[in-house]
Amino acid sequence: MSDTAIEAAALGKRYGRRGWALRACSFRLPAGRVCAVVGPNGAGKSTLLAHAAGLLRPTEGSLTVLGTTPAEARDRIAYVAQEKPLHPQLTVADTLRLGADLNPARWDGRVADRVVQEGGLDLGARVRTLSGGQRTRVALALALGKRPELMLLDEPMADLDPLARHQLMGTLMAEAVAHGTTVVMSSHIIGELADACDHLLLVSGGRVRLGGPIDDLVAAHTLVTGLAPASGLAPHTVVESRATGRGTTALIRHEGPVGDGWDAEEPSLEELLLAHLRSPDAPPLLAPDTTARQTPEVAA
Repeated sequence: MSDTAIEAAALGKRYGRRGWALRACSFRLPAGRVCAVVGPNGAGKSTLLAHAAGLLRPTEGSLTVLGTTPAEARDRIAYVAQEKPLHPQLTVADTLRLGADLNPARWDGRVADRVVQEGGLDLGARVRTLSGGQRTRVALALALGKRPELMLLDEPMADLDPLARHQLMGTLMAEAVAHGTTVVMSSHIIGELADACDHLLLVSGGRVRLGGPIDDLVAAHTLVTGLAPASGLAPHTVVESRATGRGTTALIRHEGPVGDGWDAEEPSLEELLLAHLRSPDAPPLLAPDTTARQTPEVAA
């Protein structure tokens, strides 16, 4: 088994006149992590996940999954797209049987049945009659039932109520821990990410601008407040600075102790992400285990 779940080297995807969705995107995700993919709308998150699922071919650069091509790893990957595409005429029971038939060597009917039953779904109901949240539950049941090595989830919980989201996230995390599954999940719900994920990829402008273990990334930054201007924070890297009623508040990537006159504290994950999202020109930071090792290849 590969120690790397996903690795991109100078990955680029261009959509004709729409321009580049990804450009010079390079990173490495170690296997076994639960990774949050965050970024503004149009940043390239969905395009990145679709490449990892083998549904798109790069315009330039390369991407490997589980040590091979996405196409060759397809049986070991589960992918839940934002649209939750399912066969509308099939019943819930038929959908689960289809999942079992398509994945005979890996299918775990126990977990798939449990996800459906916990939502109180009628097994005889046709998919087209289900609500958005119920379709999400069926899609996640299929993904978990496949028992994948890599699970790719694009905004998986967006249409679930808070109770269902908490329940399904608990099931997802328990199964991932029990089987060593790598989970890559895009979401706009920062609280959800902080509770569930141990790794982060911040995508902005088609590139990964921030990547690594969440605890390490948070620890590399300091939130400071003082009366002096932000220019007084050199040699630290200032990610964002704002004038406040107390003088200046800044998020910095610290290079040693902060000087006198500044109150310093560790930022929350939400403060870290919002500062980087508001400052797309801030220097990128990738932890050593998140830096790509591959030599870029031009896609055929």
